[in-house]
Parts: sequence; C-alpha cells; structure tokens
Amino acid sequence: MDADWVRRVVWLDFRLAVILTVFLPLGLLLWGLRARSQPVVQGLTIYWRVASLLAITVLLMIGSFPLSFLTGLAARVLIPVSLWFWRDINEDLALERSRLRPIYEGWRWAVTAYCVAGTGVGIVFSNCGVVPKEQLGAICPLWFEPPLAFRDLLLGGVTPEDILFWGIVLAIVYALYFLVFLVFSLPKYGRIAARD
Repeated sequence: MDADWVRRVVWLDFRLAVILTVFLPLGLLLWGLRARSQPVVQGLTIYWRVASLLAITVLLMIGSFPLSFLTGLAARVLIPVSLWFWRDINEDLALERSRLRPIYEGWRWAVTAYCVAGTGVGIVFSNCGVVPKEQLGAICPLWFEPPLAFRDLLLGGVTPEDILFWGIVLAIVYALYFLVFLVFSLPKYGRIAARD
C-alpha cells in the first residue's frame, strides 16, 4: 500500500472527525439548549456518551497502542447506532417544528455516512490492532501521526506514556459502563431513552 496515499487518507479522516464529531455536535448541543429542544439535547447527550470512545481512541493512539485501531472501529459502529436507535427521540424529533431540526437531521445523516465510510477503512486496517507494537510495519503508524500532532499542539507537556495510561483507564471505565448498559439498562428499557 502506498504510504503517501494512506497518509492523505489518515489526515483527511482526522480533519473530518474533528469537524463532524466534535465541533458540529458541540454547536448543535449549545443551539439545542438555547432553543430548549428536548429531543435534540437528549439525542446529543447520548451521542457524547458514545462518542467519548473516539476521544479515548485518540489518547490510545498518542501512546501508539495498537488496540486503538479496534476502539476506533467500535466507535464508528456505535455512533450511528446511538443516533438512530432510540424510538422515543426519533418520534419526538419528527414532531418538532424548529429551524434546528433539519440541521440536526442533516448532521445525523452526515455523521452516519462518515462512520460507515470510516468503518470500511477501519476494517481494512483492523489488522493493525491485533499485532504487537513492534510489528506494526510502516503503514499502521501513519494513523498515529494526527493524534501525536494534536498532543504536540495541546498537550505538549504531557508524555505519551502518561496519556496512554489515562487512555487505558478511560477505556476500562467505558467498557464497564457499556457492559452495565447492555446487561441492565437495555433489557429493562429497550429502545426508550427517557427513563422517567
């Protein structure tokens, strides 16, 4: 595989992720809070819980941890599920008549398309997540470049090892939280997000 082509894909993916999964949903959440749009706020609150796995993936990638390829793949599968799964949010959203609704719906579709495409790319590189760090070769480490640049920009005083430690701790907490959700909440509430 051509390293220059992969590097371009990696950087494009990182830039799209920052725009589609961080800045736009943050702006939509603030707009939803201001407009008092309960379904948008509720949907984005669930989104942020799920999408935190992408932030954990960035922390793991800063530490060049191969498992980060698999957490990133999992995040790209879980994010669209979290956006479309909840029946009550979808029903309330269909009834809402505000200027925010079509923008939120457009963002949901854009993030879904991005995650589906990213899942395809992630599957191609999923083998990078199951080999020891020493055997990653020349292509797999290209995925670590954007997170390392992010570290240099915002976390320059923190060592990659310290960031990796916190990434592993957060990944464990996330996995436990997700397990509790699957075992207790999902069987009890099903596709209803509101827990009155």
